[in-house]
Amino acid sequence: QVQLVESGGGLVRAGGSLRLSCAASGGIFSRNAMAWYRQAPGKPRDLVARITSGGTTSYDDSVKGRFTISRDNAKNVVYLQMISLKPEDTAVYYCHAREPDGLIKYDYWGQGTQVTVSS
Repeated sequence: QVQLVESGGGLVRAGGSLRLSCAASGGIFSRNAMAWYRQAPGKPRDLVARITSGGTTSYDDSVKGRFTISRDNAKNVVYLQMISLKPEDTAVYYCHAREPDGLIKYDYWGQGTQVTVSS
């Protein structure tokens, strides 16, 4: 069982920066693929950025060049560095872990952290 706790959200002006953190406990963190999703009011939850157990990253086109996902396997933490924030980045940001167990993969979610970008 993996527990995820996000932090670092808040209110920031357009053009500003924030760094989100997701602390994981339980399981073997280094084996997990980690990701950040976001959900704006009335919209579906969308993938923002993903990092594999091997460190390969991928991003939604809307955040490429502005957001950076990274992980610290020694601390069991995944980060999302966000720069040049835009009002359309406003959403609840969720940390996600996918834990492999043989052919089965288990999905875990954090409780979310609010990011609000004012214009």
